[in-house]
Amino acid sequence: MTARIYRPARSATQSGKGKSKQWVLVHEQATPRSIEGLMGYTSSADTRQQIRLSFETLEAAEAYAQKNGIAYSVQPAHEPTVKRVSYPDNFRHDRKAPWTH
Repeated sequence: MTARIYRPARSATQSGKGKSKQWVLVHEQATPRSIEGLMGYTSSADTRQQIRLSFETLEAAEAYAQKNGIAYSVQPAHEPTVKRVSYPDNFRHDRKAPWTH
């Protein structure tokens, strides 16, 4: 069973960086999920999917995985690009698209 180590991206609906500074170790799905016949819930016999461990650094997450014999893959952190936009540019006469409400 392999695990994935990644740093989550910040929420698109929030301006803060809340939970996006820590590295997360999650186990990949080993068995497919099944649909429970009576109620229609999806279930799985793999309880490792419920585990989500947070670490301060990538090195700490890798050390934990190596210490416990967990095969892992590292997903590189995504750094957002900041697009600087000037407010007066909304009202320029030479805009490419017309400004409407």
